[in-house]
Amino acid sequence: MSAIIDKLADDLAKDAIEAATALGDEELVVDIGNQLASSSTTAEEAFMTAARVRMALIRGRQMLNDRINAAAAKLDKE
Repeated sequence: MSAIIDKLADDLAKDAIEAATALGDEELVVDIGNQLASSSTTAEEAFMTAARVRMALIRGRQMLNDRINAAAAKLDKE
């Protein structure tokens, strides 16, 4: 059952992050987590974990891309 919960929570987290980005609504993920908590703490915990991991990886990927782009720009100037 845990694998099913994790998969469903991750799918929802992915969709929620995409929607929050598109809508410019930084609170959407938290609001969904709160809604889930009102009926299932297990679902809320799985969702929030998936959302945190996904958002951290997005920030990490952005940092990597920024560093690569900065290095490329520096090489172009030389």
